[in-house]
Amino acid sequence: MNTDTPEQTGIHVAITAMLFEPGQVVATPGALDTMKTNGCQSLDLLIRHLAGDWGVVPEEDAQTNQEALSEGSRILSSYPMPNGARIWVITEADRSSTTFLLPEEY
Repeated sequence: MNTDTPEQTGIHVAITAMLFEPGQVVATPGALDTMKTNGCQSLDLLIRHLAGDWGVVPEEDAQTNQEALSEGSRILSSYPMPNGARIWVITEADRSSTTFLLPEEY
C-alpha cells in the first residue's frame, strides 16, 4: 500500500463535475510541443475544458459553449500560455473527440 502524499508522488487530482464527455482525446504535434515548452499539462487543460472553464474566449463564444452543452454543438476553449501562444481545445459536436491544437493549425 502506497502511503505517500500527493506532494511526495507529484500526482495531483482535481475532483470536479464533467459537463460533457470528451470522446477520444488527441493533440497535434504543435500543441504538444507548445504545452511542453510552457510546462503545461494537457490533463490540466482537459479538466478545465470539461468543467466549463473555457479559458480566454470572447463572451459570445462562452455563451455559444454554454448553449452547446444542451444543444450538442461544438465546444471551443482557448488557453493562453506563458510565452504568448494559445492552445485551443475543441470538442466535436457529436462528442466523438476532443483535440488540442494551435489556432494556426485549425
